[in-house]
Amino acid sequence: MINISDSATKLNSLNRRMFILATAKIIILGGIVSRLFFLQVKENKKYLTLSDKNRIREWKLPPIRGEFKDYFGNTIAGNFEAYQLHIIPEEVEDFRYVIYRVKELLELSEKQFKKIVKKKNEIKPWETLIVADNLSWEKFSKINNHLYDLNGVKPVISISRDYPYKENFTHVLGYVSQANENDILANENIKDKFVPGLKVGKTGLEKSFEKKLIGSNSVERYEVNAYGRRISQLAFQKGDKGETIKLTIDTKIQELANKLLREKSGSICVMDIYTGEIIAMHSSPSFDPNSFVFGISKDEWQLIRNNPMKPLVNKSLSGNYSPGSTIKPIVALSALENEIISPDFTVQCKGHKNPLEFYGQT
Repeated sequence: MINISDSATKLNSLNRRMFILATAKIIILGGIVSRLFFLQVKENKKYLTLSDKNRIREWKLPPIRGEFKDYFGNTIAGNFEAYQLHIIPEEVEDFRYVIYRVKELLELSEKQFKKIVKKKNEIKPWETLIVADNLSWEKFSKINNHLYDLNGVKPVISISRDYPYKENFTHVLGYVSQANENDILANENIKDKFVPGLKVGKTGLEKSFEKKLIGSNSVERYEVNAYGRRISQLAFQKGDKGETIKLTIDTKIQELANKLLREKSGSICVMDIYTGEIIAMHSSPSFDPNSFVFGISKDEWQLIRNNPMKPLVNKSLSGNYSPGSTIKPIVALSALENEIISPDFTVQCKGHKNPLEFYGQT
């Protein structure tokens, strides 16, 4: 016979287990529901933003640099459209294939190709590799026609510096070149607006007025697919161009100063004596600042650097020369202004070399 007490005990044990199991199910289900509520309601904005970041990408473009104009409004440092080619290594499925296709299309030399591969190994996978920063229109068009076969390659139309008067304003304006690590660390403004290929002032007024000239970045927003390829442009936010700075320099006189000093080592500075404005300031020999915009070649740099007449030195400002007799009128004017002498003061020079003898002392 079945013991009634044993049956009751088994039934109670079964009920207790079912209760525990049901409670556990309710707790687990409640946890899942509360987690779903937290993710979909409480954290909705956060995950919506993360989703958009996967779907939408932003690209900062180099800011458009302000211009320099002379006294009469002629542009002496302006900008032009430069055709560039960028690659983001992490977006390229087969980098080896793509880079060899680019080499073929752009007809790169073996030296240029090795330089690009070396640069790629030095940067992070998500950083932009600038393959070419000043392509001709023909090569730029050829790349655009083969984009279907070049995953991760981005043809870019950028704005770059142009010095139409070449060596005439080199020491006044200075020149721009690609920003390096020191430029970024030393200038917070450059750090904030930095994008690969950004050109900044290295010397002269280009460097002195960097904050006013640099402008602000334009921003492009694109919808991308799972591979990071652009599908469509969603928005474009245009940045502000840098300020235009007008100088007191007269280009014609500046060119004349260059002509007078050709093949000589020296400088000419022309100043308005009533206002103190600089009309012309030229140091010779000079060089073409356009050579530095996209990176000067080693041979050209050595020619400039090793020139015994020192074209890199701005002789008008940094040259050390004995003033000679040109200092005498300044000393005389200072003495008159401070009433040390009068306009009727005369000195009889007897040709003595010893200043003590001149004053009648021994």
